[in-house]
Amino acid sequence: MNISLSGRLFTFGLIASWYASNIGVILLNKYLLSNYGFRYPMFLTLCHMMACSILSYIAISWFKMVPMQTVRSRVQFVKISSLGLIFCFSVVGGNISLRYLPVSFNQAVGATTPFFTAVFAYLMTLRREGWLTYITLIPVVTGVMIASGGEPSFHLFGFIMCIAATAARALKTVLQGVLLSSEMEKLNSMNLLMYMAPVAVLCLLPAALVMEGDVLGITITLARDDSSILWLLIFNSALAYFVNLTNFLVTKHTSALTLQVLGNAKGAVAVVISILIFRNPVSVTGMLGYTLTVFGVILYSEAKKRSKIDI
Repeated sequence: MNISLSGRLFTFGLIASWYASNIGVILLNKYLLSNYGFRYPMFLTLCHMMACSILSYIAISWFKMVPMQTVRSRVQFVKISSLGLIFCFSVVGGNISLRYLPVSFNQAVGATTPFFTAVFAYLMTLRREGWLTYITLIPVVTGVMIASGGEPSFHLFGFIMCIAATAARALKTVLQGVLLSSEMEKLNSMNLLMYMAPVAVLCLLPAALVMEGDVLGITITLARDDSSILWLLIFNSALAYFVNLTNFLVTKHTSALTLQVLGNAKGAVAVVISILIFRNPVSVTGMLGYTLTVFGVILYSEAKKRSKIDI
């Protein structure tokens, strides 16, 4: 009885930590990029990837949270590097979109990930889902179209970057299944992050220095005037890693399907909290569109679950 209760409390604590870190990093990204005026999304992503590189190595090598998995061949390294570049682009795109769009609309667009996953799965593997699964994607896309038309703070470039980031996340998921499909090449998410993050750092460092000017000098100057920016960046970067860590732990102690269901609810919670904090204007049309998208994602999850049961 006590063991069962403690196990449930532990799982609840993991889920609460995943929610808090996930929503927290989105809101803090928005605050830094938009409200605080730190308009350097590439450098911010670079900080995130550096934290993921260092902290994932510490978690695996020092704390033995999961067994260390080695890269076995040059081909496997190229595959992981490709995934790392796509992962990097998805995070950069998401951060750029947060500079122009409110969190509520950002989350609405992000909820269309299942649509892009289904499209890429078909194009790359010719894997067809059941007709019911494809039908459930209609409200997912329709909801975002409605939300876009009713969004008071709509910004075209921010919308394009948000769509690109969402598509990149879906592409990484499909490619991961294709490229690392053999038992010899499969990596758990923590080891994969440990190898992907340094690739992203090597890609982002020159890009940030070229495209965002003297961002290092500007950050140092800002830190001298107000040390809080330094602590915000450190906390934000650590939180970005904690999202990945809690994501892995929640999946390990529940299931991937449970994580998907919790993710749907997390998006809705993030929307409500962001509106309360940032007080961005919302329209009834926009909220109806977002609600329709979330409803479509829930139907999609149920259709996928049933198709697996039937098989």
